[in-house]
Amino acid sequence: MALADKVNTLIADLQAMAQEHSSIVLANSLGAEDMLLSHVILRNKIAIDIFSLDTGRLHPETVNLLSTIESRYNYRVHVYYPQAEATQNYVAENGINGFYNSLEARKSCCYIRKVEPLKRALAGKEAWITGMRSEQSPSRAGIDAKEWDEGNGLWKYNPLATWTEAELWEYIRAEHVPYNPLHDQGFPSIGCAPCTRAVQPGEDVRAGRWWWEQREGGQECGLHVAEAPVTILK
Repeated sequence: MALADKVNTLIADLQAMAQEHSSIVLANSLGAEDMLLSHVILRNKIAIDIFSLDTGRLHPETVNLLSTIESRYNYRVHVYYPQAEATQNYVAENGINGFYNSLEARKSCCYIRKVEPLKRALAGKEAWITGMRSEQSPSRAGIDAKEWDEGNGLWKYNPLATWTEAELWEYIRAEHVPYNPLHDQGFPSIGCAPCTRAVQPGEDVRAGRWWWEQREGGQECGLHVAEAPVTILK
């Protein structure tokens, strides 16, 4: 399918989602995929709200995109933050970078800073949208464009599931979609600053996420996987 046709299909799909669900939101991680989706939604005035999670450990370049969205599209993204007490307890017990110590400690940090805020963001919603693509990693291969999110109890849409990396960037550059400058510095996937590094040529696009775990953690934080309950380290 030509890119122009894919874009028209994306617009139509997003409009259909907005018509089907009275409360549907886009989770904007401020990565390239979600910036593209935000651009399409805001430029076409589609009735989909947009939120983002600020973990408190993001790169400055990532946080600055929130201001860019405000000035470019005249839209203020709803931002959710970790619960202060949970964060303080975690740091007090584990240290400021305690997530390096074990997989359990890292997942606990991800839960406090990402998963719990996401649950608040999705509370009362009928559906949510992500920028996940099948091509991103083995753990995301074969994802469906629409799936039931059992953990959060609502529909989850992945409208870019079949988009390639080349198509993504062709559209971003053609439409001058704002994006994180770290993408031009070898960061295809960007999370918290202490947990993200640039990737080397030939590496998986998510190899820079939690690299010290040597793939034992599946390179996911818990937002998009059905996991067993996380033990919260305090």
